[in-house]
Amino acid sequence: MALSQVQLERLHTSVTDKIGERKNLIINGAMKVAQRGNVDSVQNGYGGADRFSFRSNGAAVVTIRQQGTGNSPTDQGFGFCQQFDVTTADSSLAATDFAKIQYRFEGQDLQLLKKGTSNAEQVTLSFFVKSPKTGTHIVELVDQVNTRAVSLSYTVSSANTYEKKTLTFPADTTGTITNDNARRMDLNWYLAAGSNLTSGTLQTTWSSITSANRAVGQVNCVDSTDNNFFITGVQLELGTVATDFEHRLFPEDLALCQRYCCRWDTAGATTNNHSRFGTAYNQNTSSALMFLTHPVPMRVTDGRTITHNIGVVEILTPGNNTSSLTLSGDSSSNMISAVSLNSIGSVTQHALCAPRVGSGQTDWFIIIACEL
Repeated sequence: MALSQVQLERLHTSVTDKIGERKNLIINGAMKVAQRGNVDSVQNGYGGADRFSFRSNGAAVVTIRQQGTGNSPTDQGFGFCQQFDVTTADSSLAATDFAKIQYRFEGQDLQLLKKGTSNAEQVTLSFFVKSPKTGTHIVELVDQVNTRAVSLSYTVSSANTYEKKTLTFPADTTGTITNDNARRMDLNWYLAAGSNLTSGTLQTTWSSITSANRAVGQVNCVDSTDNNFFITGVQLELGTVATDFEHRLFPEDLALCQRYCCRWDTAGATTNNHSRFGTAYNQNTSSALMFLTHPVPMRVTDGRTITHNIGVVEILTPGNNTSSLTLSGDSSSNMISAVSLNSIGSVTQHALCAPRVGSGQTDWFIIIACEL
């Protein structure tokens, strides 16, 4: 008996899985890694689980949280999820309004799609979703290089209930993806869309972007502060079959995420005082330079950002303090971030010093990021 295409693809997947092939193009699809922690008042940015951001235009504001047992579909093998909790509603959408969850890809990670060639591949997206609204929801792939897009719809049957969704995007024989480490494609889950994005006909095949065709039929998931949208188990893979989710160990997902975002902290300790950094040196008479070593190479050396909650860094030699930490372009590499300790008073230029977190500061963190 001849095997069907679906059976052949499943057979191929079962064999290649056993020899270690990675099939999921999504990093942190099980939402295990959440280096930033929960973040309030987000209109455009990251929070909760790494790699998944919220993007909007209009009134909508959310709190982004990584959630665990009690909010995640543990019966499907997922102990974590990403929650988008609407804290400011957008109940009357203007034409230009939208709200969406976004995942961004590097170009070099998409070469296996063979996009822009006669051998271009279809890809299948699967995920678990719990939406506050029933009805039509839109997912979109956007080619940032060639300004092309394709949108597919899925239907939520029961509000506030986890449902698994599977969508297969067509191949695109037009427009190659640049083979580099820059942002070259986006995956968008719409939560709301105004008439500028919904007044046409849904664009279910790849084509040049037409705004009116991008999110036709999308329900408004941000029209009330009672609304919460949950997602987990995100997998994007070659072919037309949604295979079983590729579960990775936490250290694997963490290392992949640290290419884009890296956190130094007290590792959960609440009684930690005087955490030490490595030896630094006074780059001039009023500031010092310390070096944070990354566990994996970061995506880029330029354009990184730093955030922290440290109230005081003490400079043990000669005993001055500062709360101003900024990234220095000098002496940085993709494995090291040079952090300037500013306004530390009168110090001896080029002398070594020993910075530490000031007394009594617990749950401190430093985050360095270079997201797409």
